[in-house]
Amino acid sequence: MAHSMEIERRFFIDGRSQKPWRDGFKSSSIKQYYLDYEHFEILGRDLIYHNITLVGLSDEELKIISSSDSLTSRIRKVDQRAILTMKGNVSRASAIELEWEIKTNNADEVINLKSFPYVEKTRYFWSGIDDLVWEVDEFEGGLAGLILAEVELSDENQEVELPEWLGMELTGLSNWSNAALAKTLSNN
Repeated sequence: MAHSMEIERRFFIDGRSQKPWRDGFKSSSIKQYYLDYEHFEILGRDLIYHNITLVGLSDEELKIISSSDSLTSRIRKVDQRAILTMKGNVSRASAIELEWEIKTNNADEVINLKSFPYVEKTRYFWSGIDDLVWEVDEFEGGLAGLILAEVELSDENQEVELPEWLGMELTGLSNWSNAALAKTLSNN
């Protein structure tokens, strides 16, 4: 897959009241492992992590990865699938994102190399009155009780109808990213 630009806004949710995102909406179980970017290498057109070939790269993907000092890198296990993602911030609400579905046995081989920082969550997909889809993450494990919501936009200035159950906006606060939360957990 070629790169895409991810533009999103993120918010806290106070989960002590009603949870409308649970009412008949689709959900997925997610576990995200954050990898050490410096252990990736490119051999020919292949992206490799500790001698495990994960994906073949297009010219555009090769250029993006080769020109980046560091990209937040993760393997996301979603239900029965494994997805490798690399992200790099462009602005407060925008990030360049590379994403590939990879073989689950390759994902498991990488995940079993060491104890990577990770987060576990259930993600709900809630449709707003403006037809935008909100991803509501209810975290589990060491982050149990934390609920965050995000909505992807077509541009940073797009109008959004904010649901009444949203709390403080977290857009652009890097210490509230999933990667930062995972690293905080692994340091405890």
